[in-house]
Amino acid sequence: MQINFGYPWWLTYGHLVVAAIAFALLAIAIVLKGPKWTKWLSGIVALWAVAASLVMLFPLNVNAKASMPTQSFLASGTGRVLDLGAGTGRSTIMVLQARPQATLVALDLFSESFDMHFGHGDTPQQRLLANLKAAGVEQRATIQAGDMRKLPFENGSFDAVVSSYAIDHLRREGINQTLAETARVLKPGGDFLMMVVNKDPWLQFTFGPMLLHSGMKGPLWWTEKVKEAGFQVLETGTPPGTVYVLARRP
Repeated sequence: MQINFGYPWWLTYGHLVVAAIAFALLAIAIVLKGPKWTKWLSGIVALWAVAASLVMLFPLNVNAKASMPTQSFLASGTGRVLDLGAGTGRSTIMVLQARPQATLVALDLFSESFDMHFGHGDTPQQRLLANLKAAGVEQRATIQAGDMRKLPFENGSFDAVVSSYAIDHLRREGINQTLAETARVLKPGGDFLMMVVNKDPWLQFTFGPMLLHSGMKGPLWWTEKVKEAGFQVLETGTPPGTVYVLARRP
């Protein structure tokens, strides 16, 4: 059984298709002795597509397992963790493999937007469970449907909360609600690790403005939002394409 996070093929390999078309047009322009501008345009597009493809395949590689951006998250190694917007399990597997004594609740709406992001197949819960089984962590995980803006848990239910590339899909009101709910369900002293897409110039170069969602903000914006929700920010960082904020509930 293999892990399949379900991100669409074009997200990882789409630039290679563009590169192939651009190189073909360049070859045609050379053979037919077309205008110089057609050669220059085809060549520039081809070079951009190759460079963007290398970015997607190596620094980002969204279909590969994720690595914990900081080892300071849940440093005790034990506790009950909540994954907000678990999707197909990339961050769930990341946490459970890095913290083998922890347990985790993987929460997602599992609505129509799930298929929009990860394609069609079995039910969202079945696909998430299949990945957890493939990673060998299903015994320490529970899957639950729910809205991160109104969490179905009692106050102080979790020792830690993680969320990767989910909160930044919400509008500002939803972000504020989610951060407030995160603080509510965390125990005092609990850790919160948030990972969102960074507003990197090179990421904009890779995707262009059409494929970047409107929630993209820089690290300072996210740090202030987390502080406004009452958290103490312990650490921030910007690995490729990402802003992470490690915070703690006082």
